[in-house]
Amino acid sequence: MEVIKLTCINCPLGCALEVRYIDEEYVVTGNRCIRGKKYALAEISNPTRILTTTIRVKNSPYMLSVKSNGGIAKDKIFECIQILKEIEVQAPISMNEIIVANILDSGIDIVATKSIGGDELYG
Repeated sequence: MEVIKLTCINCPLGCALEVRYIDEEYVVTGNRCIRGKKYALAEISNPTRILTTTIRVKNSPYMLSVKSNGGIAKDKIFECIQILKEIEVQAPISMNEIIVANILDSGIDIVATKSIGGDELYG
């Protein structure tokens, strides 16, 4: 019986999780709460990650920090980054403004994590 070992990332406790396939179902041990169990089951079936990166701002030396507003399939992260490398936005931008809607038809948007105005960027 294969044991999959994971560390839960839902809180600072970092529970050491073990997942086993027993009697046609996955059994999770080591979790101190239900979120740990949900994390482990999601991680072995469809691992996702929140994507954080920066994109260019037109006519500015500054970059805009952005993130996904939900988990993106781990195997699609690199493809998303390639798309975002080509994006350049025009200030002003508001925090939580959608920069790329429904990236890769995932149902997940890429949003700004801060507001930037035009004045401080262009002198």
